[in-house]
Amino acid sequence: MQKQEKIVQMFNEIAPSYDKANRILSFGIDITWRKKACNYVLKNYNKIDLNIVDVACGTADMINIWQQEALKLNKQISKIIGVDPSEGMLKIAREKYKEILFIKAFAQDLPLEDESADIMSISYGIRNVVERKKALKEFFRVLKKDGLFLILEFSKQEKKGLLSFFRDFYLKNILPILGGFLSKNKSAYEYLPNSIDHFLSEQELAKELQEVGFKIVKIKNFSFGISSMFVAKK
Repeated sequence: MQKQEKIVQMFNEIAPSYDKANRILSFGIDITWRKKACNYVLKNYNKIDLNIVDVACGTADMINIWQQEALKLNKQISKIIGVDPSEGMLKIAREKYKEILFIKAFAQDLPLEDESADIMSISYGIRNVVERKKALKEFFRVLKKDGLFLILEFSKQEKKGLLSFFRDFYLKNILPILGGFLSKNKSAYEYLPNSIDHFLSEQELAKELQEVGFKIVKIKNFSFGISSMFVAKK
């Protein structure tokens, strides 16, 4: 089994407990990060009527927040699509949001038309994409001219300090135990800190975005660098 297929299978296995585990393991703060990011993008995009695509949508947490924040800002979402390669995740997403179109597909091979989305997002999923550069090119292809691309991710810490020490200690020593207990799949939650360690720094990810053709609009840290937000423009 190829690496990408193994990652997808892992998410299939933890899908039933994924929402509950996320809320407990992040102490609910991941919802705050998502809200801040969606709010920023919507405020900084001048169109009112929007087509949004959320890739690696999982159980559709981000789609729900896009809708909530758009409502607060009096923005109309004409169409919102969730894309994910995990059938287990999509099964739960479809049960939660029956009116939303969900597509099973990989980020590096999106079955979407050129320049069809005003906003695209991927939250805590880009580090799970093996063919990352190919996926970034797909985002660029599908996004409309002047459209905005949002990434939320745990990036590798270049500067080590007390906060990064506690973050790493939690991720490597506590999260696998709690995640394993909640999901009955400890290896999946051992994968999380390992995937962060092997991912890019903020500067490296920004460089890859620019190499594809994106223009960086904003890079912001949440919770003292625990999570990073990238907003790029086509």
